[in-house]
Parts: sequence; structure tokens; C-alpha cells
Amino acid sequence: MNIENAQEIVDNWIQEHGVRYFNELTNMAQLTEEVGEVARIIARRYGEQSEKETDKDKDLGEELADVLFVVLCLANQTGVNLQDAFDKRMDAKGKRDHDRHHNNEKLK
Repeated sequence: MNIENAQEIVDNWIQEHGVRYFNELTNMAQLTEEVGEVARIIARRYGEQSEKETDKDKDLGEELADVLFVVLCLANQTGVNLQDAFDKRMDAKGKRDHDRHHNNEKLK
């Protein structure tokens, strides 16, 4: 599945189950909330904070998928073809950063 397919799957889900898209501001707030849930898992599981018993059953993959779902919603409702945007961004990053990280002494 590519990103374009994912956008279509999300749009179909919204039409069948979601009634309509939440407005852009609501989805932006929802995205922030979902990213916060990812941050909480990362901070506690991989960072220096202790993980609460109630957080131990949280699935990082599912939380990342929630972030992706909302990003796809925002792309759909604002008319962004995320596949095209991602391809352009990766091309630009490949040109800009080709040697940048290889020459970074901090990464060696």
C-alpha cells in the first residue's frame, strides 16, 4: 500500500463510519493529542521517566497509526496529495543531505 492508497482508505472510512471529517482545527487538536500519546510512551519506555503500570500495555505502533490516520485526514480535507508531497520531500532531502550525516562526527 502506498500513501495515496492510504488516503483513499481513510476517506472511505470517513464516508462509511465517520459521517464527515472533523474540521481542520479539530483535527489539528486531535493530531496534537495523538502525538502527545506517542511522546508519553517514548518518554517512559525509552527515556528516563519511569513507566506507569497503566502505560505498560500501550502499543506504540497503534499510537503511531493514530497519528498517521489524523495526518491522512488533514491531507484529504485540505486537498494535499501526500504521496506527491512525500516523494518531493524525499527527493529534496536526498539532494540536500546526501553527505551531511556521513560527515557528522557525532554519528560515528
